[in-house]
Parts: sequence; structure tokens; C-alpha cells
Amino acid sequence: MTTAADRVPAPLLVLGGIISVQFGGALAQTLVPVIGAGGSVVMRLLFATTLLLLVVRPRWRGHSRRAWVTVGAFGVALGLMNFAFYGSLAYLPIGVAVTIEFIGPLALAAALSRRLVDGLAVLAAAAGVVLISEALHVPFADLEWAGILLALTAGAFWAAYIVLSGRTGAEFPKLEGLALAMVVATVVTLPFGVASIPQWDSAILAKGLGIAVLSSVLPYSLELLALRRLRAQVFGILLSVEPAFAALAGLIVLGQRLAPSQLAGMALVVAASALILGVGARKDPAQSAAT
Repeated sequence: MTTAADRVPAPLLVLGGIISVQFGGALAQTLVPVIGAGGSVVMRLLFATTLLLLVVRPRWRGHSRRAWVTVGAFGVALGLMNFAFYGSLAYLPIGVAVTIEFIGPLALAAALSRRLVDGLAVLAAAAGVVLISEALHVPFADLEWAGILLALTAGAFWAAYIVLSGRTGAEFPKLEGLALAMVVATVVTLPFGVASIPQWDSAILAKGLGIAVLSSVLPYSLELLALRRLRAQVFGILLSVEPAFAALAGLIVLGQRLAPSQLAGMALVVAASALILGVGARKDPAQSAAT
């Protein structure tokens, strides 16, 4: 049965998800200082999970053991990816955090490809990360190492998310797998944010609902639908612009301006990403890992 989403070109679904999640992340950066990374993630996931369960109404029975293992792993990766990324926002501008995080899917694609040019592109991306972290200009002791390590951790879980999203989409119809994975993600992150619940007032709850829609419900749904039918070259090129959209969201929502060296580093990462994930790519990273 063809749905309305199936009639939308897959590249537009991915682009819409990219824009949504980055502006949601910029909004989240205003919430993290108030209730912490754990509280922000738990609030976002609680709202997003509730919305998905109401809309999708997933079946809880009739799934194979392999399907449950897949969706469980997907939920764990999704939850910890969000927690680590939100933690990095307490230390880094969103454009910097997303660019460092992007090393995860970049390394995944290069490892699956095993082309020499991809290895060189990863080195170029690493040089870009050095530039955006300002390691060449800021004293070593003043670098925000906690933020950098958290962003790298988020990137590792992002790579796992890409692989497991494709597998979950193959195991479950429509958005059922995503809804079940969100339940797992909420349970996994709840211990990190439960202490912040007494601080949740109406203004914070309203912001949390907006973040849930922009950062979880909309982008994850669009990506899961798109990954079922998107060509590798298009997927890679679109995904490679994510750091640029993060910087744009940081500028518009938060007034964050990056130094010329940081912009140059971001350009290196975007170019490396386009090369690895797009130009000459043989397969989507998720598809490669699933075979």
C-alpha cells in the first residue's frame, strides 16, 4: 500500500530531517543549561515516544527474536547517541559538536568501503576536526576535551544508529520499529535525567515538546522511511551537509559565530563526507552493513 510519504522523493525526506534535527538541536542547547543534558534528553524522548506510540500504535506481539534484538540495539544506540550529543552541547557550539560527531558515520562508511581515497578523506576530516576544535590556537589545557570526547562518543553511536536504522526498517513495517526503539531509548536514558523532573515547569515542558517533534519524531521518521529507497550517492551527499546546517541553526537560533579557521575545518569535513558517502560510493552504509 502506497502512503503519502512514499510519494515524496526520498532526498526531500532526508533534507527535511536534517533541517529539523539541527534546529531542534539548537533549541535544545538553550534547555541543557537549565535542566542538564540528562533531563533534556529524557524530556525529549518521553514526549517523542508518547507521540509515536499514539500515532503508530505498534504491535507488541508477533515479532521474531531477531527483530526484538535489532530494535533493542537500535533503541540503546539512539538513546546514548542523544545523551552524549546533548552533553557535548554544554561545552561546544552546536556547529562544532555536530561536525565532530559526524566523524562516526564518516569512519563507518570509509571502513565499509576500504578504498584508499576514503582513508585519505578521513584524514582530511580529522584535520578539519582539529581546526574546528581550535587546537592550533587555544592552549592545550583550555580545550573543551569533555565536549570533544562526548561529541566523538555521540558519533560512534550515530554510526550504530545508521546501521541499525536500516535493519529495523527491514524487520518492522512502517514506523513500528522506530516507536518500539524509542521506548527502549527512553528507558535507557531515564536514570540520567530523573533527578531533573522537579524542575520541569510549563515553559520548560513547552520547549521540550518542540524539541521532541523537531529532533526526534520528525527527523527519525523521515530518515527511516527514506533509507528504504534512497540511492547511496544521494544519501551521502545530503548527509554530508549536516554540519553546515548545524552551524546555520546555531547562528540563527543562538547567535553563535564560528571563526574562519573553524569554518575552514567544517568545509574539510563536509568535502570528505561528500567524497566518502556520495561520490563513487557503491552502497549506503546501512545497506552495506546489513548484507
